[in-house]
Amino acid sequence: MEITTPILKYTLSEEDEKKEILRHYRGLLKELKPKLKPGDKELVRTAFEMAAEAHKTMRRKSGEPYILHPLAVARICVEEIGLGVRSTICALLHDTVEDTDITLEDIQREFGIEISKIVDGLTKISTVMDTNTSQQAENFKKILLTLTDDPRVILIKLSDRLHNMRTMDSMKREKQLKISSETVYVYAPLAHRMGLHAIKTEMEDLSMKYLEPDTYKYIAQKLNDTKRERTRFINDFIRPLKEKLEKADFNFDMYGRPKSIHSIWNKMKKKGVSFEEVYDLFAIRVIVDSPTEKEKEDCWKVYSMVTDEYNPSPERLRDWLSNPKSNGYEALHTTVMGPLGKWVEVQIRTKRMNEIAEKGLAAHWKYKEGNSVENRFDQWFGQIREALSNQDTNSLDFLQDFKTSFLAEEIYVYTPKGDIKMLPIGATALDFAFGVHTAVGSRCIGAKVNHKLVPIGYKLRSGDQIEIITSAKQKPSQEWLNLVVTSKAKQKIKDTLKEEKRKVAEDGKYILQKKLDAIGGMMTQHNLEELATFYKLNSSLDLLYDIAIKKIDLKELKEFTASGDRLFPPKPPVPKVEAEEKSEGETARNYNKKDAELIIFGESSDRIMYTLANCCKPIPGDDVFGFVTTGEGLKIHRTNCPNAARLMANFGHRVVKTKWAKNKEISFLTGLKIIGLDDVGVIHKITNLISGEMKFNISAMTIEAKDGIFMGNLKIFVHDKDELDELYDRLLALSGIEKVERYDTE
Repeated sequence: MEITTPILKYTLSEEDEKKEILRHYRGLLKELKPKLKPGDKELVRTAFEMAAEAHKTMRRKSGEPYILHPLAVARICVEEIGLGVRSTICALLHDTVEDTDITLEDIQREFGIEISKIVDGLTKISTVMDTNTSQQAENFKKILLTLTDDPRVILIKLSDRLHNMRTMDSMKREKQLKISSETVYVYAPLAHRMGLHAIKTEMEDLSMKYLEPDTYKYIAQKLNDTKRERTRFINDFIRPLKEKLEKADFNFDMYGRPKSIHSIWNKMKKKGVSFEEVYDLFAIRVIVDSPTEKEKEDCWKVYSMVTDEYNPSPERLRDWLSNPKSNGYEALHTTVMGPLGKWVEVQIRTKRMNEIAEKGLAAHWKYKEGNSVENRFDQWFGQIREALSNQDTNSLDFLQDFKTSFLAEEIYVYTPKGDIKMLPIGATALDFAFGVHTAVGSRCIGAKVNHKLVPIGYKLRSGDQIEIITSAKQKPSQEWLNLVVTSKAKQKIKDTLKEEKRKVAEDGKYILQKKLDAIGGMMTQHNLEELATFYKLNSSLDLLYDIAIKKIDLKELKEFTASGDRLFPPKPPVPKVEAEEKSEGETARNYNKKDAELIIFGESSDRIMYTLANCCKPIPGDDVFGFVTTGEGLKIHRTNCPNAARLMANFGHRVVKTKWAKNKEISFLTGLKIIGLDDVGVIHKITNLISGEMKFNISAMTIEAKDGIFMGNLKIFVHDKDELDELYDRLLALSGIEKVERYDTE
């Protein structure tokens, strides 16, 4: 099921290239034909000719003429998202302003202000991930403003990103890692929230293809190997259901669809199971042709027929008919016990619902007359506008806040009066309180959920009814930031804390002024910033606050020298990179000189010092990348590290291509978790294999046995991943061992 577009090595003559370009252009026109009105064809041709002329000397990494890229992006917009003529024109021109001599004024003169605005939005987006972090947050805000102004900007950008992902084989490895990380971190969740399920799925699969190539190939091969068996099972499952629906005179389609490689891998990780144990490798989809007024009724009738034939799992019913998702998705999902004792997910929806599920926002526009879906998109855009109204330009964590607030799945909760409120998954009572009003959130001391008293950090679930309890004496604290996920709540708490901090900082300002007077220094903004840098603080406000609470010892001011109205601290050695958010558990460790052998691919190809990241504990043979930290030099992370996507997406300019040097003298500590049947001699078999036969040193070993099952945690020293893989295979081959998996040692 590998989703990939083969890269053609272009060795065509100029004449053949022209024919190839024309073939793609005619293919686009064919897809666009049903949407063309009088005069549209001429406009599209003008845009194509303008783009072809502007890009005529440009080539892609694969060697193909560059114009094939905007043509492919335009075709994705039309064929896979369902956009029309104006979006096609914008897609054809999307790279011209940034990469060629064409200006926005040229585009406006030729096609009008609406198209030039969209192209302007697309030009702004292209700079987002390639600048420093503070600019990145600002640029992302600009994109989102354009999104709420005209969502076609994001839809075209998603098409652009999808085509780049499909044709990335010719790029350098570090570029593949960076683009894949951005895609899975921001663009795939954004596609999901725009209702583009197929595009979101393909983006996740393609990202995984580059970030975790071995696992991707393994699952793709497994899906391929089990295809025939799966097809037979699906046919047996749907046969009796087809008979029932035909007897009831339904007009319908019914088929089985394999789940995406990425979602299967997530299930394997989340549930700790092997490929063979993932029960829902596919879903059965029933699509009913129903008139609008009978849609709900018909879906429930089909549900009734499915559950008459197969027993349902009561906790696995998902009703998105009564409460559609905010991206417009409507359907009934149920999981039933099928033949051979296998659980099967069944998705029931109508033709209209299916089109909205496949084409998202574009289909929503088509059906929006009198449909509540419009309100849900409008609500979402409204919430984004509110978040953007905050003018805090130093918000470096803006992207992360946006992800948790607006790109996560949502839940529905009820107010005491029975009104529905939408919140992201993971939202707490405190998030709800701030959603009601800032004053309610700031004074929240608890809540009643379903009439039971709960703390402010209580995580809400869909269907909860919630009432907030307040007190005039309550005020936000720093810990509250760990209790909320919505952008609004976080921002309001930060604003309140900052105000409190400013009041305390006034005392620090007075103390610092006295010290500076004593040594002849001046209280200027420049000097405050220099001092903040010297004390390794983010801002002058943090500096004054820490002085006020006596966290900073001002005796060190004697090291400073006065010169006119400027005060210069001795310059600390700060690398020329932006400040990095520290990953949890990512601390420096000391290694011997001979431990630090890593090849950096660049101009020098020298061996340089590095440390291994504690968050993922790489060993030689792991797929890794180098990351330039502030003050701690180069850190090595595995590409499937929990922090990898965030680091590569947010700080791509600091990623260094790396490869292990061959060195069998060095051992690396890694961990294995072993689960099996608690039998006499099983521990002896394990230790004999590791220490006796394979000669590995065991650093630590703990065994717990309960109800006939044992769980062992081992810390062992290995030279590289090949050795670890061999040990893994040989442990699994021992009788009584059910499961072996690697874990990151403390």
